[in-house]
Amino acid sequence: MIDPALAARIAAAVDRNFDAQIDTTMRFSAIPSTRGAEGPAQDMMADLLRARGYTVDDWQIDMEDLKPLPDCGVIEHDFSRARTVVGTLRPAQETGRSLILQGHCDVVPAGPIEMWDSAPFAPVIRDGWMYGRGAGDMKSGTIAALYAVDALHAAGLKLKGRLHFQSVIEEESTGVGALSTLQRGYRADCALLPEPSAGTITDVCVGVLWFRLKVRGIPVHVAYAGTGSNAIKAAYRLINGLEGLEAEWNRRAESDPHYAGIPRPINFNPGIIRGGDWASSVPAWCDIDCRIAILPGWDVATCQREIEACVRAAAQKDPFLANNPPELVWSGYLSHGYVLENAKAPVDMLRAAHATVTDTPLASRAGTGLNDARFYTRFYGIPAFCYGPRAEQIHGFNERVEIASIRDTTRAIAAFVAGWCGVEEA
Repeated sequence: MIDPALAARIAAAVDRNFDAQIDTTMRFSAIPSTRGAEGPAQDMMADLLRARGYTVDDWQIDMEDLKPLPDCGVIEHDFSRARTVVGTLRPAQETGRSLILQGHCDVVPAGPIEMWDSAPFAPVIRDGWMYGRGAGDMKSGTIAALYAVDALHAAGLKLKGRLHFQSVIEEESTGVGALSTLQRGYRADCALLPEPSAGTITDVCVGVLWFRLKVRGIPVHVAYAGTGSNAIKAAYRLINGLEGLEAEWNRRAESDPHYAGIPRPINFNPGIIRGGDWASSVPAWCDIDCRIAILPGWDVATCQREIEACVRAAAQKDPFLANNPPELVWSGYLSHGYVLENAKAPVDMLRAAHATVTDTPLASRAGTGLNDARFYTRFYGIPAFCYGPRAEQIHGFNERVEIASIRDTTRAIAAFVAGWCGVEEA
């Protein structure tokens, strides 16, 4: 399915431009594009696309347009500067299949800077790895896809099919960037997301729910703590109750056809805690932002009801909360999991491209985190999957991506694009 001579020609083009690709990756990764600050990264991507001859569509996201769409997560955030950038290459006559290449430019916060070995937004290369926040998740993959298409042109080829290169935001908490492209009407025969999959295809993925527990207590001077109610301590008792639900859901996962062999695919995480006003006052309030996964096939609304029931049951065991129940607010992801089905043609093409580049079979991977492929696969009938480089410590300190795997990923994506869209001599 992939002509070895053509693949070698494309790989040589990747290699000739690889130093420039790594330089672009480092510049892109140096932009601290955390939530609300993605603009400079989108500016850079729009410039990169225009310089390559893409027709660029750059627009502001309107949350009111997106709220009715399936699995749209809503957070408390100012989206007035939120943008999506899509570059399109359209042949004069479309005789091949169309493709979406999509990466997200948003990154999670770096945490305490002093706990990194090097500055998170000053990427460095050490011992064959690039270090920096977002270098692995997923700016190296996004730039790899960009340079994969460059390699086709550098090899003297042009695409027969239409290609949309999409740079989105909010993959890390809502998915509204990907949804905005669908709401705007972008479609293709297949979508490839170069997330850090270590050279595997992620074709199964959990869903994720975000929620906030708002606990209210009774403040008193700490000298008389027994006469008040400590909201922080009460919140921890709710966390213990939710850990019981996590254990129950993981017991159910033991019989799941995709996750039975994976230890603890369901992970509950109390990720942010805020509470209290004064060290010598019993705290009157505590808010905890939580995340929990759900398996493909599990219904979001049903899982929400189970979480609500679990919180009520835990509150009933607390003398104060039994009569002063906590508030539960859905605060981000409300996302189903997905399983890629009816996608033999694109998956076979990716397997062939991967084997041609690495001389190894392509393994499948069931993801225990969430990605944007779910929208395309589950709701819009577009086969979508993740395939990207090897990254470690994503969302952690000293996030890094393997340079050799970036090269292999770029070669394989280029071969896949050539095989899927079709190419001819320029």
